[in-house]
Amino acid sequence: MSRIGVDVGGTNTDAVLLEGGRVVRAVKTPTTPDVTTGITRALGLLLQGASVPGGTPRAVDAVMIGTTHFTNAVVQRRDLTPVAAIRIGLPASASLEPFVDWPADLGAIVRGEVFMLEGGHEYDGRPLMPLDTAGVRAAARRIRAAGYTSVGVAAVFSPLNPSCEDQAADILREECPGIALTLSHQLGRLGLLERENATLLNAALLDLARKTTRAFADALRASGVAAPLYLTQNDGTVTLAEVAERLPVYSFASGPTNSMRGAAFLSGRRDALVVDVGGTTTDVGSLRHGFPREANNVVEVGGVRTLFRMPDLLSLGLGGGSLVQDAPLAVGPRSVGYRLPERARVFGGDDLTATDVAVAAGLLDLGDRRRVAGLPASLVTRALARMHAMLEEGVDRMKTDARDEPLIAVGGGCCLVPERLPGVSEVVHVPHQAVANAVGAAIAQVSGEVDRVFQGLGREEAIARARRLAEEQATRAGADPATLGVVEVEDLPIAYLPGNALRVRVRVVGDIGRV
Repeated sequence: MSRIGVDVGGTNTDAVLLEGGRVVRAVKTPTTPDVTTGITRALGLLLQGASVPGGTPRAVDAVMIGTTHFTNAVVQRRDLTPVAAIRIGLPASASLEPFVDWPADLGAIVRGEVFMLEGGHEYDGRPLMPLDTAGVRAAARRIRAAGYTSVGVAAVFSPLNPSCEDQAADILREECPGIALTLSHQLGRLGLLERENATLLNAALLDLARKTTRAFADALRASGVAAPLYLTQNDGTVTLAEVAERLPVYSFASGPTNSMRGAAFLSGRRDALVVDVGGTTTDVGSLRHGFPREANNVVEVGGVRTLFRMPDLLSLGLGGGSLVQDAPLAVGPRSVGYRLPERARVFGGDDLTATDVAVAAGLLDLGDRRRVAGLPASLVTRALARMHAMLEEGVDRMKTDARDEPLIAVGGGCCLVPERLPGVSEVVHVPHQAVANAVGAAIAQVSGEVDRVFQGLGREEAIARARRLAEEQATRAGADPATLGVVEVEDLPIAYLPGNALRVRVRVVGDIGRV
């Protein structure tokens, strides 16, 4: 099977062609301001040398793209759609309205009208109040009149019982044909505010998600590639582009996750620390069974508290494009980003970057070494020591065990990683380490995950039901049902709920199916 993997970073867009598990060709090109142009350019360069003997283009079975579009939109406060919020939970949950803990600048862009309605469930699954269907209908008509195109719906304890959200969705679709809906039980966990926040972020990104995936499809057609399009997700797997359109928040941390999956594939290690030194940031994570360790606590995205499936990562303001200054010494977090080829000194620019320091120290052969020959040796030494200290601190913060662990170094700037670090048994370098992110995208499988509370069922029956739901989800996302296997199972009895309540989380992973 031939696959193309593309990863769009803040500085570079990387692309690889894999055939039979082997990297046939890899390219790296600067990311463009509109991102899509960079993808088209990368595909063009990749396919120039990707013909079989006789000049016939290779057949490609699938294209996987990892994008920063959605994270950047939230962080940079752009391309976001105003959202109408429906909270179902009165008379409870009235003291803190939707958007209450959002940064003021982001809330000013996304916050539309807020509707607080009766309904929802108790913590034990009993109805809190009957759903106010008349109120939902009135809200839907107001939403239609006001011209909102996206709605986020969150009900109290909907992961236990999603019926109120489902009923509200039916009314909204009836009253507002074509409305874009995000229901909180589809992506969040039990905490109401964090689950609602993730729902509202997702709703704000739906229009951008449609435009982005269709632009990617156009880029494939322009490049002559006729293959199914998948987008990478933040758990190290992929989903069909049309599925990703509905849940763009699942792509928030896909870039670093791609690098970690690529590091696992290229090194053959399933349990290790990973440092990915890119052009703008360095991401430190931990591989467990070949996948990134998942965060179990609240994760902030653009200043908004969320609680859903995210990798446990630490991002440092250190990359090849990081600005370096003397007196006082500072490395990052400001970066020249995708303008590195025009602003770094080795390329004739005026800015001193981490890349310039690496070239001056003999760690990297890039650009014109003569342009940094006059850098004071003391500055180079101190800047490198500062970078090593940042990496050492990052590795130490990500470790959960006192024992030394192997560290896989990837990314275009991984020459900055020293050969010895405290707490590290060995630093592992791999082939194609500069494009490990694109390799991770290309090898990605498809997953399905269910995190739900079951009542009135035995443990084995609850796990079996959760597994069936996860397998259905993975199949909808593009997995081959015959290849699905369970990679994680967690079950936790909830003593304060009646009916032998059991919280079950099941994750399945399989190969992409034929589309």
